[in-house]
Amino acid sequence: MKSAFELAMERLGGTVKHYTDEQKQQLAEVDKVFEAKIAQAKFAAADRKEKAEGDLEKLKQIQDDMVVELASLEEKREAEKERLRRQFNGQ
Repeated sequence: MKSAFELAMERLGGTVKHYTDEQKQQLAEVDKVFEAKIAQAKFAAADRKEKAEGDLEKLKQIQDDMVVELASLEEKREAEKERLRRQFNGQ
């Protein structure tokens, strides 16, 4: 039985990639590494917020910095996973 995702991909003309367990493990490892980096960034931001002592301008800057850093980490995560996927497909 096909999943809803697989059916949708067929309707849209796409293909579903099937990865080996080892390949899935490599992709999951990338997720683990970046989840750790994201958690570390959030802890650092929380620490900076405590030190800001209620200064609204500093708090806004810390929040803005965190948004940029998290977006950057997500972008790097997806780039690494895409690199692996291309490698898996021999490209």
